[in-house]
Formats: sequence, structure tokens, C-alpha cells
Amino acid sequence: MTITAQMVKALREKTGVGMMDCKTALNETGGDMEAAVDWLRKKGLSKAAKKADRVAAEGLIGASSEGTKAALVEVNSETDFVGRNEVFQTLVKAIAAEATEAGGDIDALKARPFPGTGRTVGDEVTESVATIGENLNLRRTAMLEVPEGVVSTYIHNAVAPNLGKIGILVGMKSSGDVEKLDELGRKIAMHIAAVGPLALTPDEVPAEAAEREKAVYSDQARASGKPENIIEKMVEGRMRKFYEEVVLLKQSFVVNPDLTVEQAVKEAEGEVGAPIAVTGFVRFVLGEGIEKEESDFAAEVAAAAGR
Repeated sequence: MTITAQMVKALREKTGVGMMDCKTALNETGGDMEAAVDWLRKKGLSKAAKKADRVAAEGLIGASSEGTKAALVEVNSETDFVGRNEVFQTLVKAIAAEATEAGGDIDALKARPFPGTGRTVGDEVTESVATIGENLNLRRTAMLEVPEGVVSTYIHNAVAPNLGKIGILVGMKSSGDVEKLDELGRKIAMHIAAVGPLALTPDEVPAEAAEREKAVYSDQARASGKPENIIEKMVEGRMRKFYEEVVLLKQSFVVNPDLTVEQAVKEAEGEVGAPIAVTGFVRFVLGEGIEKEESDFAAEVAAAAGR
């Protein structure tokens, strides 16, 4: 079958792949358009597979907000250079924009349609491996929603609007002035970025973390030789101090250290014009928890030079 320029153009418009690759795909599949699309997808998957064993711990955190809900995504790449790549930044922004509808479910986000391509978000990430030339991974997402008020967002070390290395969401429930509420929420988000609290309230601190601290304090108190009733009071006092250090609402507010975050929120109610409740927060740090390979850069350069 003769492969015409119109056929190549149609396949290119459908897939976004280069002209030569489209022509090859049509030749390989006898001009069958759908088979050619599959052939190109398989080619993309093949390229991605070669890079899939490389550790992707760089990249970007993306944020998006939509009324009373907002979302974060983490998309990883192999090198920090990709985070400054406009193609990659556009990809992360588009994924973040879809994340508010995925409800914090990574599989639901990957299954959502990617705008303007006819592919899913997950497939678009795979396709982008060939374009960008590095292993990419849509690692995680989170979403917060409030019945009224605002979910404030903050990106630390931003490389572009709503794209950076640390992303924060804070749920601010109130019927008051949304603009002033969001201003407070952004300050709290900056506090969270800097301090990294474990939980919103003492009840939400992971049980294993609290038990570990309690066991350490109990052993230290018993080493003093004091009676059990005194030890119990000593441990209670130290646990109160522990919660002040790790619980958001109990922490000293970085914007005004004379107040706790809880007190700062209460004080702001007059200006906002209604009661305020902080309903939750999310903190994404790029690459957090990913084991990075230690590399000898000098050895890599020597190897590349053929030594």
C-alpha cells in the first residue's frame, strides 16, 4: 500500500509523534491507522522500559486549586535539569489541573484523560519519556476539600507558578472573607513548609510515634530512681512538650512566635469575620522517601570519556 503524505499528517495530528516515526509506523502496519497508533505506543513503551530501572527522585511538585478544593502531584524525573524544562513543566501543570477531580487517588488520576491528546494521564507520562529522554514517574497525589472557605496552597522553591520542590495544602473552613482567609492559610502553609509538623491535632499523631516517645521518656525517668507516680507525671509533662513540637495547632507560629498556630487562627477570626477551623494539611517534599543511588561523578565522566 502507498503511504501518502495525508496519511502521515493525519497520524501525526492524532498522536503528536514526529513525521518520520509516523511514516515508519504506517509502513510497518500496512497503512492501518489504528495499528500504527498501537505501533507507536509500543515504541514509546519500549523506550520507557529501557529507562525504567533508573532512579527518578528529582522532578517537580505541582499544585492546582478549584474553588473549595485543591490538589498536589509529584512527578519525578532522573535529574534536576528536567525540572527546568518547559515541556516537563507543562506536563506537570496539566497533570495537577486534572488532580482536583481524582480525589487524591493516584490510579484515578492516571486513568483521567490528558487534555488534547486522546491519551490518559498515565499514558501521557509514558509517552513523555521518549520526548524528554529520562525515566519519569507520576508518584503520588493528594486532594483536600472544605464545605466552605478555601484550601490554601503554597509552593516553596518555586521554579514557575505552582511548581517547585515543596508543596503544601491547608484546609481553611469558614464562612468569612475568603481573601483574608486564604492569606492566613498561606501563612500557615509557609509555616508547615518550614517546620514539617507530623499531625494537625494530638489525636492524629501516629500511635507508633507517640508510643516510641513515651517509651524513651519512661526509661529516662525510671533511670532517675523516682517513684512510679512521679515518673508518670514526668512522662505526661514531656509528652505535652512533644505534642507542642510536632502538632501543627500546638506549634509556635513562625510568623508570630508569641502565639501558637491555634491562637493565631483564633485571633484572625475577627478580621475574617467568622469562626475558622483548620481541617487538615498535606506536605509533599520532592523525592522524600525515595532511595537515591550514590554515584561517583568523576568515575562517570571517565567512563563516558572511554577511560
